[in-house]
Amino acid sequence: MKTVHNFNAGPCVLPKQAIESAINAIRDFDNTGIGILEISHRTPGWERIMAETEQLWRDLLNIPEEYAVIFLGGGASTQFFEVPANLLKHKAAYLQTGVWAKKAAKEAKFYGEVDIVASSEDKTYSYIPKNYTIPTDADYFHITTNNTIYGTEIHTDMDCPVKLVADMSSDIMSRPVDVTKYAMIYGGAQKNVGPAGVTFVIVRKDILGQMERPVQTMVDYRTHIGDEPRNNSMFNTPPVFPIFVMHETLKWVKELGGLEAMYKINKEKAELLYNEIDRNSMFVGTAAKEDRSLMNVCFIMTEEHKDKEAAFMAFAKERGMIGIKGHRSVGGFRASIYNACPVESVQALVDCMKEFEAMNK
Repeated sequence: MKTVHNFNAGPCVLPKQAIESAINAIRDFDNTGIGILEISHRTPGWERIMAETEQLWRDLLNIPEEYAVIFLGGGASTQFFEVPANLLKHKAAYLQTGVWAKKAAKEAKFYGEVDIVASSEDKTYSYIPKNYTIPTDADYFHITTNNTIYGTEIHTDMDCPVKLVADMSSDIMSRPVDVTKYAMIYGGAQKNVGPAGVTFVIVRKDILGQMERPVQTMVDYRTHIGDEPRNNSMFNTPPVFPIFVMHETLKWVKELGGLEAMYKINKEKAELLYNEIDRNSMFVGTAAKEDRSLMNVCFIMTEEHKDKEAAFMAFAKERGMIGIKGHRSVGGFRASIYNACPVESVQALVDCMKEFEAMNK
């Protein structure tokens, strides 16, 4: 069987040891004789996993005690309306850097005024807007730190005059983050921290419970923050299996050396691929160089080689490259090189690009 290199944008490649642990847990969780898919979430073994998973988040991101860490269902798209339900009193500010940022702003409009402080839609979201003004009367400022479709990323933790809320679905755990600069961070797990089915929320507890309007029980973040550890994220049955895989994935990150080590690896992988894109006469990157994502590398054929796009796609697929077709709004190719994507896969794609160039000279 030939080697397959998984560049899917999400769900995406997971650490092999997390997959193996999950397979074993499906057969028998915690020596109970019952599989993880059948286990009660009120058993001591599962309560331990929940507590350990939260602690892994706290350890890896250095999350202070004044922040709650909760795990929910519904994906990041559900958070698009849960964020304003909990935080928007009068006006919110949004930075529009892609489709998901635009969708988040759309949901917020159900709850109050939304100020789009800047947008890169004019150039197909190929850059991160600069030199915009965040209104100081906004209840919060919402950003999407990495844009999977367009291959752009906000690389630093900004200073913000109002509460900063970040959708970090596709770059969480890829680098160290100063959590104290954010009022809230959320995202879907299915890029760097697990499979689809669980959403993480990191929220400063003192910003909650300030709405004059009623907030539905399941939408209110306070519902999922228990007085006792055993109640955290377990108001209703949590997505047990995805959380277990998250637990095993974060253990892998910690064993690698934490986020400093992960960041170093991610920068090396991205540099390897971007260098080839810039060198290769057949390809060109689509994102502004200063805003290039470390997670999602987007590129297209040069104008003179546009007619060879389908040929390269077939050529790459034959050599085991999976998931490199670009989003329809950008075209071309996209290699998602999340945490668990090995450097060997990135090198294989680089070699594939070099070989295709040599064949077409």
